[in-house]
Amino acid sequence: MPRILNQETVGQIGSEVAISGWVNTRRDMGKITFFDMRDRSGLLQVVIVPSELDDASRELVTAIRSEYCLNIAGIVQKRSEKQVNPNLSTGTVELLAKRIEILNPSKTPPFELEETAGINEELRMKYRYLDLRSQRMQRNIRLRDSLVSFMRDFLHAQDFVEVETPYITKGTPEGAREFLIPSRTQPGKFYALPQSPQQFKQLLMVGGMERYFQIARCFRDEDQRGDRQPEFTQLDLEMSFVEREDVLQLIEDMMIKMVKAVTPEKRIQQVPFPRIPYREAMEKYGSDKPDLREDKDDPNLLAFAWVIDFPFFEPTDDGGWTFSHNPFSKPNDEHMEWLMEKSHISEIMTQQYDLVLNGYEAGGGSIRNHQPEALKKVFEVMGLSEEDIQSQFGHMLEALTFGAPPHGGIAPGIDRLVMLLANEPNIREVIAFPKTGDARDLLMGAPSELPKAKLDEVNIQIKKT
Repeated sequence: MPRILNQETVGQIGSEVAISGWVNTRRDMGKITFFDMRDRSGLLQVVIVPSELDDASRELVTAIRSEYCLNIAGIVQKRSEKQVNPNLSTGTVELLAKRIEILNPSKTPPFELEETAGINEELRMKYRYLDLRSQRMQRNIRLRDSLVSFMRDFLHAQDFVEVETPYITKGTPEGAREFLIPSRTQPGKFYALPQSPQQFKQLLMVGGMERYFQIARCFRDEDQRGDRQPEFTQLDLEMSFVEREDVLQLIEDMMIKMVKAVTPEKRIQQVPFPRIPYREAMEKYGSDKPDLREDKDDPNLLAFAWVIDFPFFEPTDDGGWTFSHNPFSKPNDEHMEWLMEKSHISEIMTQQYDLVLNGYEAGGGSIRNHQPEALKKVFEVMGLSEEDIQSQFGHMLEALTFGAPPHGGIAPGIDRLVMLLANEPNIREVIAFPKTGDARDLLMGAPSELPKAKLDEVNIQIKKT
Protein backbone atom coordinates (compact mmCIF):
# COMPACT_ATOMS: atom_id res chain seq x y z
CA MET A 1 0.00 0.00 0.00
CA PRO A 2 1.57 3.38 -0.99
CA ARG A 3 2.44 5.72 1.84
CA ILE A 4 0.61 9.02 2.23
CA LEU A 5 1.60 12.02 4.37
CA ASN A 6 -0.10 12.65 7.69
CA GLN A 7 -1.63 15.86 6.35
CA GLU A 8 -3.30 13.97 3.50
CA THR A 9 -5.39 11.81 5.88
CA VAL A 10 -7.80 14.72 6.37
CA GLY A 11 -9.33 13.96 2.97
CA GLN A 12 -9.27 10.18 3.35
CA ILE A 13 -11.99 9.51 5.97
CA GLY A 14 -13.13 5.89 5.76
CA SER A 15 -10.18 4.80 3.61
CA GLU A 16 -7.42 2.39 4.51
CA VAL A 17 -4.07 4.15 4.23
CA ALA A 18 -0.44 3.68 5.23
CA ILE A 19 1.68 6.33 6.95
CA SER A 20 5.38 6.36 7.86
CA GLY A 21 7.25 8.49 10.37
CA TRP A 22 8.40 8.76 13.94
CA VAL A 23 6.61 8.36 17.26
CA ASN A 24 6.45 11.87 18.65
CA THR A 25 4.72 10.86 21.90
CA ARG A 26 3.10 7.71 23.30
CA ARG A 27 0.10 7.81 25.67
CA ASP A 28 -1.28 4.69 27.38
CA MET A 29 -4.94 5.02 28.39
CA GLY A 30 -5.88 1.65 29.89
CA LYS A 31 -6.39 -0.86 27.09
CA ILE A 32 -6.03 1.79 24.39
CA THR A 33 -2.73 3.39 23.37
CA PHE A 34 -2.27 6.59 21.36
CA PHE A 35 0.75 7.41 19.19
CA ASP A 36 1.24 10.93 17.89
CA MET A 37 3.03 10.12 14.66
CA ARG A 38 5.28 12.75 13.05
CA ASP A 39 6.37 13.19 9.45
CA ARG A 40 7.42 16.18 7.39
CA SER A 41 3.81 17.37 7.08
CA GLY A 42 3.04 17.40 10.81
CA LEU A 43 1.44 15.22 13.51
CA LEU A 44 -1.34 12.64 13.31
CA GLN A 45 -2.99 10.82 16.18
CA VAL A 46 -2.98 7.02 15.82
CA VAL A 47 -5.30 4.90 17.95
CA ILE A 48 -3.97 1.49 18.99
CA VAL A 49 -6.72 -0.96 19.96
CA PRO A 50 -5.23 -4.46 20.48
CA SER A 51 -8.31 -6.25 19.08
CA GLU A 52 -8.00 -4.27 15.82
CA LEU A 53 -4.37 -5.32 15.20
CA ASP A 54 -3.05 -8.42 13.51
CA ASP A 55 -1.15 -10.85 15.73
CA ALA A 56 2.34 -9.71 14.70
CA SER A 57 1.53 -6.05 15.31
CA ARG A 58 -0.06 -6.73 18.70
CA GLU A 59 3.21 -8.18 19.96
CA LEU A 60 5.18 -5.12 18.89
CA VAL A 61 3.17 -2.41 20.63
CA THR A 62 4.59 -2.81 24.14
CA ALA A 63 8.18 -2.15 23.02
CA ILE A 64 7.49 0.96 20.93
CA ARG A 65 8.74 4.26 22.39
CA SER A 66 9.31 7.84 21.28
CA GLU A 67 11.37 8.27 18.09
CA TYR A 68 10.81 4.73 16.87
CA CYS A 69 10.49 4.82 13.09
CA LEU A 70 7.27 3.05 12.05
CA ASN A 71 5.02 2.22 9.14
CA ILE A 72 1.36 1.98 10.17
CA ALA A 73 -1.57 0.90 8.03
CA GLY A 74 -5.10 1.62 9.23
CA ILE A 75 -8.49 3.22 8.68
CA VAL A 76 -8.88 7.00 8.78
CA GLN A 77 -11.66 7.96 11.20
CA LYS A 78 -13.41 11.25 11.81
CA ARG A 79 -13.04 12.45 15.39
CA SER A 80 -16.12 13.28 17.40
CA GLU A 81 -16.77 16.98 17.91
CA LYS A 82 -15.49 16.86 21.50
CA GLN A 83 -12.23 15.14 20.45
CA VAL A 84 -11.29 17.59 17.69
CA ASN A 85 -7.84 19.15 18.30
CA PRO A 86 -7.91 22.70 16.85
CA ASN A 87 -4.14 23.00 17.32
CA LEU A 88 -3.38 20.31 14.74
CA SER A 89 -3.97 20.54 11.00
CA THR A 90 -5.02 16.87 11.24
CA GLY A 91 -7.03 17.48 14.40
CA THR A 92 -10.35 16.44 12.85
CA VAL A 93 -9.22 12.87 12.09
CA GLU A 94 -7.29 9.96 13.57
CA LEU A 95 -5.93 6.67 12.27
CA LEU A 96 -7.22 3.39 13.70
CA ALA A 97 -4.17 1.13 13.40
CA LYS A 98 -4.51 -2.30 11.75
CA ARG A 99 -0.88 -3.21 11.05
CA ILE A 100 2.33 -1.84 12.56
CA GLU A 101 5.85 -2.36 11.21
CA ILE A 102 8.93 -1.20 13.11
CA LEU A 103 11.23 0.22 10.44
CA ASN A 104 13.89 1.00 13.04
CA PRO A 105 13.86 1.22 16.84
CA SER A 106 15.39 4.19 18.66
CA LYS A 107 17.49 4.60 21.74
CA THR A 108 16.18 7.11 24.26
CA PRO A 109 17.15 10.55 22.87
CA PRO A 110 19.61 12.57 25.00
CA PHE A 111 17.09 15.43 25.24
CA GLU A 112 13.41 16.07 24.65
CA LEU A 113 12.70 17.05 21.07
CA GLU A 114 9.33 18.67 21.76
CA GLU A 115 10.79 21.92 23.18
CA THR A 116 14.51 22.61 22.70
CA ALA A 117 14.74 26.24 23.84
CA GLY A 118 16.15 25.31 27.25
CA ILE A 119 18.45 22.53 26.05
CA ASN A 120 22.22 23.00 26.18
CA GLU A 121 23.23 24.20 22.70
CA GLU A 122 26.38 22.08 22.49
CA LEU A 123 24.32 18.96 23.26
CA ARG A 124 21.88 19.90 20.50
CA MET A 125 24.74 20.43 18.06
CA LYS A 126 26.38 17.11 18.96
CA TYR A 127 23.11 15.34 18.15
CA ARG A 128 22.05 17.73 15.40
CA TYR A 129 20.36 14.95 13.42
CA LEU A 130 17.93 14.60 16.35
CA ASP A 131 17.63 18.35 16.89
CA LEU A 132 16.58 18.69 13.24
CA ARG A 133 13.51 16.57 14.02
CA SER A 134 12.21 19.25 16.39
CA GLN A 135 9.38 21.51 15.29
CA ARG A 136 11.64 24.53 15.75
CA MET A 137 14.37 23.32 13.41
CA GLN A 138 11.93 21.88 10.88
CA ARG A 139 10.23 25.28 10.72
CA ASN A 140 13.51 27.20 10.41
CA ILE A 141 15.03 25.03 7.69
CA ARG A 142 11.81 25.05 5.68
CA LEU A 143 11.59 28.84 6.05
CA ARG A 144 15.13 29.06 4.71
CA ASP A 145 14.17 26.91 1.74
CA SER A 146 11.15 29.12 1.02
CA LEU A 147 13.27 32.28 1.15
CA VAL A 148 15.94 30.90 -1.18
CA SER A 149 13.32 29.56 -3.59
CA PHE A 150 11.63 32.96 -3.70
CA MET A 151 14.92 34.72 -4.43
CA ARG A 152 15.75 32.36 -7.27
CA ASP A 153 12.32 32.76 -8.85
CA PHE A 154 12.38 36.54 -8.44
CA LEU A 155 15.79 36.96 -10.04
CA HIS A 156 15.12 34.57 -12.90
CA ALA A 157 12.02 36.63 -13.68
CA GLN A 158 14.33 39.67 -13.84
CA ASP A 159 16.51 37.96 -16.47
CA PHE A 160 19.34 37.01 -14.10
CA VAL A 161 21.32 33.84 -14.79
CA GLU A 162 22.63 31.61 -11.99
CA VAL A 163 26.34 30.86 -12.31
CA GLU A 164 28.50 28.82 -9.94
CA THR A 165 31.98 30.15 -9.20
CA PRO A 166 34.98 28.24 -7.79
CA TYR A 167 35.41 27.26 -4.14
CA ILE A 168 39.14 26.72 -4.68
CA THR A 169 40.91 29.86 -5.79
CA LYS A 170 43.79 32.25 -5.21
CA GLY A 171 44.30 33.97 -1.89
CA THR A 172 44.03 37.77 -2.02
CA PRO A 173 43.88 40.38 0.78
CA GLU A 174 40.20 41.36 0.81
CA GLY A 175 39.52 41.75 4.52
CA ALA A 176 39.12 38.68 6.72
CA ARG A 177 41.66 35.89 7.16
CA GLU A 178 41.31 33.13 4.58
CA PHE A 179 41.20 29.35 4.92
CA LEU A 180 44.18 27.92 3.06
CA ILE A 181 44.42 24.65 1.11
CA PRO A 182 47.88 23.17 0.46
CA SER A 183 48.48 21.96 -3.08
CA ARG A 184 49.66 18.34 -3.29
CA THR A 185 50.77 18.67 -6.92
CA GLN A 186 52.39 22.11 -6.53
CA PRO A 187 54.58 21.77 -3.39
CA GLY A 188 54.83 24.94 -1.34
CA LYS A 189 51.83 26.57 -3.02
CA PHE A 190 48.34 27.10 -1.68
CA TYR A 191 44.78 27.66 -2.76
CA ALA A 192 42.34 29.66 -0.64
CA LEU A 193 38.64 29.27 0.00
CA PRO A 194 36.95 32.46 -1.21
CA GLN A 195 35.72 35.03 1.31
CA SER A 196 33.13 35.85 -1.35
CA PRO A 197 32.83 35.47 -5.14
CA GLN A 198 33.74 39.17 -5.49
CA GLN A 199 36.37 38.90 -8.20
CA PHE A 200 34.62 36.11 -10.08
CA LYS A 201 31.34 37.99 -10.29
CA GLN A 202 33.10 41.05 -11.64
CA LEU A 203 34.88 38.87 -14.18
CA LEU A 204 31.47 37.53 -15.21
CA MET A 205 30.47 41.13 -15.96
CA VAL A 206 33.59 41.48 -18.12
CA GLY A 207 32.45 38.25 -19.74
CA GLY A 208 29.17 39.81 -20.83
CA MET A 209 26.81 37.89 -18.51
CA GLU A 210 25.25 41.28 -17.53
CA ARG A 211 22.99 39.87 -14.79
CA TYR A 212 24.42 37.13 -12.54
CA PHE A 213 23.47 35.60 -9.21
CA GLN A 214 24.19 32.56 -7.11
CA ILE A 215 23.42 31.24 -3.65
CA ALA A 216 27.08 31.42 -2.68
CA ARG A 217 28.97 29.75 0.15
CA CYS A 218 31.66 32.00 1.63
CA PHE A 219 34.53 31.17 3.99
CA ARG A 220 36.28 33.37 6.55
CA ASP A 221 38.76 32.24 9.18
CA GLU A 222 37.86 34.87 11.75
CA ASP A 223 36.77 35.05 15.36
CA GLN A 224 33.17 33.95 15.69
CA ARG A 225 30.10 35.53 17.28
CA GLY A 226 26.38 34.87 17.31
CA ASP A 227 25.65 36.06 13.78
CA ARG A 228 28.81 34.73 12.13
CA GLN A 229 30.14 31.33 11.11
CA PRO A 230 33.40 30.22 9.42
CA GLU A 231 31.23 29.30 6.43
CA PHE A 232 28.08 31.18 5.58
CA THR A 233 25.71 31.71 2.67
CA GLN A 234 24.80 34.84 0.77
CA LEU A 235 22.74 35.79 -2.25
CA ASP A 236 25.49 37.09 -4.48
CA LEU A 237 24.51 39.17 -7.49
CA GLU A 238 26.02 41.59 -9.98
CA MET A 239 24.56 43.78 -12.75
CA SER A 240 26.14 45.57 -15.71
CA PHE A 241 25.24 49.05 -17.00
CA VAL A 242 23.71 50.16 -13.69
CA GLU A 243 24.01 52.94 -11.18
CA ARG A 244 23.53 52.72 -7.43
CA GLU A 245 19.81 53.46 -7.62
CA ASP A 246 19.22 50.50 -9.96
CA VAL A 247 20.69 48.04 -7.47
CA LEU A 248 18.88 49.54 -4.49
CA GLN A 249 15.53 49.52 -6.27
CA LEU A 250 15.93 45.89 -7.34
CA ILE A 251 16.81 44.66 -3.84
CA GLU A 252 14.15 46.78 -2.17
CA ASP A 253 11.50 45.39 -4.47
CA MET A 254 12.72 41.84 -3.82
CA MET A 255 12.72 42.26 -0.03
CA ILE A 256 9.21 43.74 0.06
CA LYS A 257 7.80 40.95 -2.08
CA MET A 258 9.80 38.27 -0.24
CA VAL A 259 8.44 39.29 3.16
CA LYS A 260 4.90 39.26 1.82
CA ALA A 261 5.31 35.85 0.19
CA VAL A 262 7.42 34.02 2.78
CA THR A 263 6.41 35.59 6.11
CA PRO A 264 3.07 37.35 5.51
CA GLU A 265 2.62 37.83 9.25
CA LYS A 266 5.53 40.31 9.22
CA ARG A 267 5.08 44.05 8.66
CA ILE A 268 7.66 46.36 7.08
CA GLN A 269 7.77 49.61 9.04
CA GLN A 270 8.55 52.02 6.19
CA VAL A 271 8.38 51.78 2.41
CA PRO A 272 10.35 52.98 0.53
CA PHE A 273 13.27 52.12 2.82
CA PRO A 274 14.93 55.15 4.48
CA ARG A 275 18.30 56.26 3.05
CA ILE A 276 20.80 57.29 5.74
CA PRO A 277 24.30 58.62 4.99
CA TYR A 278 26.99 56.82 6.97
CA ARG A 279 28.08 59.90 8.94
CA GLU A 280 24.47 60.70 9.89
CA ALA A 281 23.96 57.12 11.07
CA MET A 282 27.04 57.30 13.28
CA GLU A 283 26.17 60.73 14.70
CA LYS A 284 22.47 60.02 15.27
CA TYR A 285 22.47 56.33 16.22
CA GLY A 286 26.10 55.56 17.07
CA SER A 287 26.04 52.68 14.61
CA ASP A 288 26.22 52.06 10.86
CA LYS A 289 23.52 49.41 11.25
CA PRO A 290 20.88 51.16 13.36
CA ASP A 291 17.80 49.40 14.71
CA LEU A 292 15.02 51.73 13.56
CA ARG A 293 12.03 49.76 14.87
CA GLU A 294 9.43 51.95 16.55
CA ASP A 295 8.45 49.02 18.80
CA LYS A 296 11.36 46.69 19.53
CA ASP A 297 9.04 44.34 21.43
CA ASP A 298 7.05 43.61 18.28
CA PRO A 299 8.42 40.30 16.88
CA ASN A 300 6.76 40.87 13.51
CA LEU A 301 8.05 44.38 12.82
CA LEU A 302 10.80 44.76 10.21
CA ALA A 303 12.66 48.04 9.87
CA PHE A 304 14.72 48.03 6.68
CA ALA A 305 17.00 50.93 5.77
CA TRP A 306 19.86 51.75 3.43
CA VAL A 307 23.11 53.18 4.78
CA ILE A 308 24.95 54.97 1.97
CA ASP A 309 27.95 57.25 1.27
CA PHE A 310 30.64 55.38 3.21
CA PRO A 311 34.18 56.70 3.55
CA PHE A 312 36.35 54.80 1.08
CA PHE A 313 39.40 54.47 3.33
CA GLU A 314 40.13 54.21 7.02
CA PRO A 315 43.50 54.62 8.77
CA THR A 316 45.53 51.62 9.89
CA ASP A 317 47.40 51.31 13.18
CA ASP A 318 50.72 51.86 11.42
CA GLY A 319 49.67 55.16 9.83
CA GLY A 320 48.66 53.82 6.45
CA TRP A 321 45.29 53.32 4.81
CA THR A 322 43.03 50.39 4.15
CA PHE A 323 39.61 50.10 2.54
CA SER A 324 36.62 50.48 4.84
CA HIS A 325 34.30 48.21 2.90
CA ASN A 326 35.58 46.81 -0.42
CA PRO A 327 38.71 47.69 -2.43
CA PHE A 328 36.87 47.18 -5.74
CA SER A 329 34.35 49.94 -5.08
CA LYS A 330 34.07 53.11 -7.11
CA PRO A 331 34.45 56.51 -5.41
CA ASN A 332 31.68 59.04 -5.70
CA ASP A 333 32.01 60.79 -9.05
CA GLU A 334 33.00 64.11 -7.48
CA HIS A 335 35.85 62.36 -5.62
CA MET A 336 37.36 60.42 -8.51
CA GLU A 337 39.92 63.17 -9.10
CA TRP A 338 41.05 62.92 -5.46
CA LEU A 339 41.55 59.17 -5.84
CA MET A 340 43.57 59.59 -9.04
CA GLU A 341 45.72 62.19 -7.29
CA LYS A 342 45.83 60.14 -4.05
CA SER A 343 44.83 63.26 -2.14
CA HIS A 344 42.17 64.05 0.50
CA ILE A 345 42.21 60.32 1.32
CA SER A 346 40.07 60.61 4.46
CA GLU A 347 37.43 62.62 2.59
CA ILE A 348 36.91 60.31 -0.37
CA MET A 349 33.42 58.85 -0.27
CA THR A 350 32.49 55.68 -2.11
CA GLN A 351 29.44 54.30 -3.86
CA GLN A 352 28.95 51.61 -1.26
CA TYR A 353 25.69 50.72 0.42
CA ASP A 354 24.52 48.47 3.22
CA LEU A 355 21.04 47.06 3.69
CA VAL A 356 20.29 47.06 7.41
CA LEU A 357 17.44 45.29 9.17
CA ASN A 358 16.51 45.52 12.85
CA GLY A 359 20.05 46.43 13.92
CA TYR A 360 21.90 43.97 11.67
CA GLU A 361 23.75 44.37 8.41
CA ALA A 362 21.60 42.27 6.09
CA GLY A 363 23.71 42.86 2.98
CA GLY A 364 26.36 45.06 1.47
CA GLY A 365 27.54 46.06 -1.96
CA SER A 366 28.80 48.82 -4.20
CA ILE A 367 29.14 50.19 -7.69
CA ARG A 368 32.50 48.82 -8.82
CA ASN A 369 35.61 50.58 -10.05
CA HIS A 370 35.59 49.28 -13.64
CA GLN A 371 38.50 51.41 -14.88
CA PRO A 372 41.87 49.69 -14.30
CA GLU A 373 43.83 52.91 -13.71
CA ALA A 374 41.43 53.98 -10.96
CA LEU A 375 41.39 50.55 -9.32
CA LYS A 376 45.18 50.49 -9.29
CA LYS A 377 45.18 53.82 -7.42
CA VAL A 378 43.14 52.16 -4.65
CA PHE A 379 45.85 49.55 -4.15
CA GLU A 380 48.53 52.25 -4.21
CA VAL A 381 46.70 54.20 -1.49
CA MET A 382 46.69 50.99 0.54
CA GLY A 383 50.47 50.93 0.27
CA LEU A 384 50.87 47.94 -2.04
CA SER A 385 54.00 47.90 -4.16
CA GLU A 386 53.84 47.52 -7.94
CA GLU A 387 55.04 43.94 -7.54
CA ASP A 388 52.35 43.13 -4.95
CA ILE A 389 49.63 44.75 -7.07
CA GLN A 390 50.55 42.67 -10.10
CA SER A 391 51.01 39.49 -8.08
CA GLN A 392 47.71 39.76 -6.20
CA PHE A 393 45.45 41.68 -8.58
CA GLY A 394 47.13 41.73 -11.97
CA HIS A 395 44.51 39.38 -13.43
CA MET A 396 41.72 41.79 -12.41
CA LEU A 397 43.49 44.87 -13.74
CA GLU A 398 44.15 43.17 -17.07
CA ALA A 399 40.54 41.96 -17.36
CA LEU A 400 39.28 45.51 -16.95
CA THR A 401 41.31 46.62 -19.98
CA PHE A 402 39.08 44.55 -22.31
CA GLY A 403 36.03 46.80 -22.50
CA ALA A 404 34.76 46.11 -18.97
CA PRO A 405 31.26 47.56 -18.56
CA PRO A 406 30.17 49.71 -15.62
CA HIS A 407 28.74 47.33 -13.02
CA GLY A 408 27.69 46.94 -9.42
CA GLY A 409 26.13 44.46 -7.07
CA ILE A 410 25.28 43.40 -3.57
CA ALA A 411 25.27 40.30 -1.38
CA PRO A 412 22.41 39.94 1.14
CA GLY A 413 23.19 37.39 3.84
CA ILE A 414 20.87 34.38 3.70
CA ASP A 415 21.64 33.23 7.25
CA ARG A 416 20.96 36.61 8.84
CA LEU A 417 17.77 37.22 6.88
CA VAL A 418 16.34 33.84 7.90
CA MET A 419 17.47 34.40 11.50
CA LEU A 420 15.59 37.70 11.66
CA LEU A 421 12.47 36.38 9.92
CA ALA A 422 12.44 33.36 12.26
CA ASN A 423 12.96 35.54 15.37
CA GLU A 424 15.97 33.47 16.37
CA PRO A 425 18.86 34.81 18.50
CA ASN A 426 21.69 33.68 16.20
CA ILE A 427 22.33 32.14 12.80
CA ARG A 428 23.21 28.73 14.24
CA GLU A 429 19.47 28.17 14.65
CA VAL A 430 18.82 28.47 10.90
CA ILE A 431 21.78 26.44 9.59
CA ALA A 432 21.35 22.69 9.30
CA PHE A 433 24.84 21.78 10.54
CA PRO A 434 26.51 24.82 12.15
CA LYS A 435 29.77 25.22 14.03
CA THR A 436 30.08 26.34 17.65
CA GLY A 437 31.13 29.86 18.61
CA ASP A 438 34.77 28.74 18.49
CA ALA A 439 34.33 27.07 15.08
CA ARG A 440 34.11 23.43 16.21
CA ASP A 441 31.89 20.83 14.59
CA LEU A 442 30.69 18.78 17.56
CA LEU A 443 28.80 16.30 15.39
CA MET A 444 31.66 15.31 13.09
CA GLY A 445 34.48 16.10 15.51
CA ALA A 446 36.18 18.74 13.39
CA PRO A 447 38.76 20.15 13.25
CA SER A 448 40.79 17.01 13.84
CA GLU A 449 44.39 15.91 13.65
CA LEU A 450 45.63 14.10 10.54
CA PRO A 451 48.03 11.17 10.23
CA LYS A 452 51.59 12.10 9.34
CA ALA A 453 51.27 10.31 6.00
CA LYS A 454 48.42 12.63 5.00
CA LEU A 455 50.45 15.70 5.98
CA ASP A 456 53.48 14.43 4.06
CA GLU A 457 51.35 14.11 0.91
CA VAL A 458 50.66 17.84 0.95
CA ASN A 459 54.11 18.84 2.20
CA ILE A 460 52.89 20.07 5.57
CA GLN A 461 54.98 19.93 8.74
CA ILE A 462 53.40 20.69 12.12
CA LYS A 463 55.20 23.34 14.15
CA LYS A 464 55.53 22.32 17.77
CA THR A 465 54.51 25.00 20.31
